[in-house]
Amino acid sequence: MKFELENKVALVTGGSKNIGKEIALSLATEKVNIAFTYNSSENEAKETEAEIKKMGVNVKAYKLDISKFDETQNTLNMINKDFGNIDILINNAGYTKIKKFVETNSDDWNKQIDISLKGAIHCCYLVSKKMIDNQNGRIINIVGDSSRVGEANLALTAAARGGTIALGKSLAKEFGRYSITVNTISLGLVKTTHTDNDILEKHMDKILKSYPIKRLGKTSDVAPMVIFLSSKHAEWITGQVFSINGGYSMI
Repeated sequence: MKFELENKVALVTGGSKNIGKEIALSLATEKVNIAFTYNSSENEAKETEAEIKKMGVNVKAYKLDISKFDETQNTLNMINKDFGNIDILINNAGYTKIKKFVETNSDDWNKQIDISLKGAIHCCYLVSKKMIDNQNGRIINIVGDSSRVGEANLALTAAARGGTIALGKSLAKEFGRYSITVNTISLGLVKTTHTDNDILEKHMDKILKSYPIKRLGKTSDVAPMVIFLSSKHAEWITGQVFSINGGYSMI
């Protein structure tokens, strides 16, 4: 199957490492030009930028706090100047705090909503206007399965990412007339550098009881669906939530 994504421009938020990096690398393999953002992982961003540059596509990393609208707007203006219009938006950046709900406070609530929900809103709002002008575009949101089925100690993350799912479905209905598709990928537990490996190993047997496929996810499990949804083959697929989770939830 040929995806025919050559010379498209993709913006991957949180693209310096882990799932975001894997997505950026996979898109670059399809000769997509890559703009990606990072918040604090500057060394990883430089490494990822250098790695993608060797693949023969245009690439640039941008430091960004997506919770701040003005900063996001300025960064998007720079990306448009450097790359032209964005064809593919991957809302991957997020924030997760594992904490009992009754032990959280208003700072926890605001940080979770500002990054995980409002960050996606900011990017969708700023990118979609030019997509509408071009009568084409792909928006893909990355969330965790807690947003669909709930998870103890992840109430805030679930609430924020549940909002992202609702945002995607509503935008899919609003933007479909402009040939813009909006879909969401919902993930089970994917092993990344954010994962506490000591806790994982301690509870691995218990964790895997919830997974029909008896392993945790890998970042490479996620990227193929992103490629497909970004391509012409998915032009009649919109407003959907695709679980990549080893069978953890089946909705």
